[in-house]
Amino acid sequence: MNAIQQLKNNLEKGGILTKFKTLEREEYLKTANNINTNLYFISEGSLRVFYVNDKEEHTLYLGYKKSLITALDSFFSNKVSQLEIQALKKTKVDFISKDDFMKFMMSNPENLSLWYAILEELIYLQTEREIDLLISSPAERYKRVLQRRPELFQEIPHKYIASYLRMAPETLSRIKRY
Repeated sequence: MNAIQQLKNNLEKGGILTKFKTLEREEYLKTANNINTNLYFISEGSLRVFYVNDKEEHTLYLGYKKSLITALDSFFSNKVSQLEIQALKKTKVDFISKDDFMKFMMSNPENLSLWYAILEELIYLQTEREIDLLISSPAERYKRVLQRRPELFQEIPHKYIASYLRMAPETLSRIKRY
């Protein structure tokens, strides 16, 4: 069992992961210019975290079944965020407030260790992605993401994967053919 699923199980056993929400396709879980410090565990469906700059959308993170998603900047700073979270298809999430989550984490060193392991993995993956975007060709970015997260291509519409990889959907289609 991966660390995120273990964390979710611990929260459920502790009786504090009791809230859930179902989103329809293209419904927003979070919009820009507000604070949202909830942590969301995706039970079904998929979501994207993105921001809009000059009317162009930029996908930062993609989440699907058994993953965790939040607007990290708002979660850590408790401040307004420009990030948006949108369902890509009908999606069900279980969620917990940051306050309840942190109280639970601080109550048990094992839970805190699990949280640190999740954060380390997120930071590692984000660093790899940033390096890819700086030095890799579109074809190399595609291959690396396909190796690291093959489930992405089964769960997420390709136009959002293209945005995540910083390429046009047509470029992604062309690369996939070869």
